[in-house]
Amino acid sequence: METLDKPETLNERDLAALRYQSAARDLERIVRHIARRYIVQQVPLTWRLLHAIEAEALADLGFASRHDALLLGLFRRPDSFRWPETDDTADFGRSDALPAVFAFAVAAYEDASSDATCAAQLTVK
Repeated sequence: METLDKPETLNERDLAALRYQSAARDLERIVRHIARRYIVQQVPLTWRLLHAIEAEALADLGFASRHDALLLGLFRRPDSFRWPETDDTADFGRSDALPAVFAFAVAAYEDASSDATCAAQLTVK
């Protein structure tokens, strides 16, 4: 009887992992879409903008409707993660403990910077 319970538990864990991955991909797509609006306007990534992107992404009604509340809570920044709310350029240094939305926004800006560098190099040649 014990062996019958284990596959069921693994399936539940696998399903939970798939739901989390799906929500993470969904949130990343939303954050990148929001960030892209600022990137094309050449707005620098400031602390204040990061907070605005986070608020907009987590308030996205489509995101909220596609995923259950418990899962959504996993993407909210813990209260203990306090970041400045200034117009200074966002800088995480070597921190690897970023809230998901912040990490996705930073990645979008880094990708855009890399793309711009590559385009500039191609133009010079």
